[in-house]
Amino acid sequence: GFSTDAAKFRDFREKEIKHGRLAMMGALGMLTQSLVQLPGMEGVPKGVTACTVGNGQTGFLLTIGIIAALEAAVFQQDPNKEPGNFGNPVPWFDDYSDEMRSKELNNGRIAMFSAVGIIASSLYTGKAAIEQLG
Repeated sequence: GFSTDAAKFRDFREKEIKHGRLAMMGALGMLTQSLVQLPGMEGVPKGVTACTVGNGQTGFLLTIGIIAALEAAVFQQDPNKEPGNFGNPVPWFDDYSDEMRSKELNNGRIAMFSAVGIIASSLYTGKAAIEQLG
């Protein structure tokens, strides 16, 4: 298979969890941006092409910058913890059980397909994510 040893499997698992988390946020964000626009974003398309137009491009570049800073400074994997464990970001919800991690992994996998589907259909039809439903 792809994983020839435990270190390579761990590396792949870290990347799978990270991409799954990004896909969950991305899919939700694409649905949200097709319903709600921030002030100053009038005239920006509601689909995936928003990142290529005016204020949408500025917001996209700002978001990429924030993600890069968090990736470089905050989300550093501790080799003594299981892959994807960066501590608890929400202290009122403390459930990092095997079952919850399994749910996160599976939801991340389906979100990766969801995000690709939203992007592909939006580019093909020119419609925003929520418009694809009806």
